Amino acid sequence: MIRKTLLASLLLATFAGAAPASSQAAAPGAVRNAPSDVAVKTAKHAVTTYRKDIVDTLAKLVSFNTVADKDVPSDKNPVHIAFKEALKAEAARLGLDYADHGWTVIIGLGQGSERVGVITHGDVQPVDASKWKKSPFVLDRTSEPGKLLARGAEDDKGPIATALYAMKSIRDRQVPLSKRIELYVYMGEESDWQPLVEFLKTHQPPQMNITLDAEYPAVTAEKGYGTVAVTVPKAGAVAAPAGEPHVAAFGGGFFGSQIPEDATATIANATPELEKQIRARGAKQEGMQYTFAWEGSSLNIKAKGVSAHSSKPEDGFNAVSMLADALAVRPWANTTAGGVVNFLNEMVGTGIYGEKFGNIAYRDSFMGPMTFAPTVIRQRDDGIEVSINMRRPQGKTIAQLTDEVNAALAQWQSRQLPLANVKVQISDPWVQKNAPQLPTLMGVFSYFTGMKDPQPVAVGGGTNSRLFPSAVSFGPAMPGKVYTGHSEHEFITEKQLLLNLQMYTAVLVELAK
Repeated sequence: MIRKTLLASLLLATFAGAAPASSQAAAPGAVRNAPSDVAVKTAKHAVTTYRKDIVDTLAKLVSFNTVADKDVPSDKNPVHIAFKEALKAEAARLGLDYADHGWTVIIGLGQGSERVGVITHGDVQPVDASKWKKSPFVLDRTSEPGKLLARGAEDDKGPIATALYAMKSIRDRQVPLSKRIELYVYMGEESDWQPLVEFLKTHQPPQMNITLDAEYPAVTAEKGYGTVAVTVPKAGAVAAPAGEPHVAAFGGGFFGSQIPEDATATIANATPELEKQIRARGAKQEGMQYTFAWEGSSLNIKAKGVSAHSSKPEDGFNAVSMLADALAVRPWANTTAGGVVNFLNEMVGTGIYGEKFGNIAYRDSFMGPMTFAPTVIRQRDDGIEVSINMRRPQGKTIAQLTDEVNAALAQWQSRQLPLANVKVQISDPWVQKNAPQLPTLMGVFSYFTGMKDPQPVAVGGGTNSRLFPSAVSFGPAMPGKVYTGHSEHEFITEKQLLLNLQMYTAVLVELAK
C-alpha cells in the first residue's frame, strides 16, 4: 500500500487520541451517520457470542497452503479445492448458502434482486517457513500474546472468517433484510486476476460492494502496479580486475510484492580493511543486521532487513538496497555483480520514491508519492536480473512514465554498461467516484473507533475493488498501523479481529436491512 501521506498521518493522530471503542460506543448520538440501534445490538451479539469461534474458524482456514501453483490452476488445485470444501462446511454449519464457481466461491444470506457484496480472497502469498516461530500454516496463538500469526491471518483469511460470523450474527438476530448479502471468495487475487475478469463477464455482481483487503476508514483510490526489470549481462560486463577486490556475487529477495528481508554478496580478493569499512557503513543503517564470513580471500556478506508488503516499502527495511549501500565504500568494477551494485546505488539508492531514477519521481495530492523499490535480484543464465516494484498514483500517463523510465535507463547505460532484457510494465491507478455506501462506512468506523470525521484514503496496493460496481475497501488494517500481509511476520491481533467483527456486522446490517 502507501507510505504514510499527510492525510494518513492526520488520521493516525486522531485515532491515537481517541477514547477506547467501548467508551465511545456509549454515545452514538455524537457520531454523524451513526449506526442504528439494531446494527449496534447485532454487532454486540457477534462479538460476545463468537469471540472464540471466529479464532477457531481462522485456524481452520489458514491451515490450507493456498499459495498459487503456476502449473496447476486454482480450480484443479487439490489444496484450493480442499480449502473450498472447508468453506462449504463452515457455510453449512453457520446456516449460509454456498455456490462454487471454480475460481470463485459465493456464500450468501437472504434473498432479493438487490444485493450487497463482500469481496475477499482465499489465496495467499508465498512464505519462507524457516522465518516463522511455528508453521506459517498453523495459527500461532501463543508466541506473541494477543497476536494471531499465520500466512493469511490479515491477508485475507482473517476477513473471510470475520465476514462469515457477521453474516451468522445477522441470521441469529433475524434482522429483516431487504437485500441479499453475498460473500465472494476469489482464489487468484495474489496471482491471476483473469479468471475473475472472465467470470464477471457472465456473472452479474452485486450492485454495491465492500472489499475486505486493505485499510480503514475506507479506500477509494489505489495506485497502479508497475515493474521495471533489467538484466546486467555476463556478455557486457568487464572482466574481474586481476588481484583487485571486486563484487563476485550479489542476490536477494523472494517475490515481487514483498520488500526483501535477505540479500547476499561475495567480495573476491577482499581485505580485512575493506571488511572493516563495509561493517562501519552497514552499522549506520537503521533496522539492518550483517554477518561476515571469510572463504579464502573471498568475503561473504549476508544482510537481513525486515520484509513488508511492497506497496508499503516504508514498513520494511530493504536488504537489497541496504546491502548495495553498505558496499558503497569504494568504486566497483562493472563485473556482472558489480554492475548490479552500481546500478542499485546510482539509480535507486536507499530511498523509496525513485528520486535518483531520472525524472520519474512524482506525487499526487490525494494518492501520495510514487514508490519505487527493488524486490528481487534473480540469477539468470545470461546475467543477473534486477526487478523493481513500482506503485504509482494518478498524475502521469503510462506513456509518459514509460518514456521517463527508458530515458533514465539509456542515460545510465551510456555512462556504465549495456543492459539486457529490459522490461517496463506499468498499469493505471484506480479511483472510485461512485460509492454511495461511504457515509455508512464512515459512520460505523467513527462509532466503533472514536475517530472523529474519518475520511477516505488512498493506498498503494491493488484489490479486486477495481472489478466490482461501487466497490471500496473497508479494512482490515487500521490507519497508521503496519500492514503485515506479504511479510514473514503476518498477524492480526485478537483485539483487531473482534473490532473488525463488530464493524463488518454493523455495516452489513446497515447496507442490507
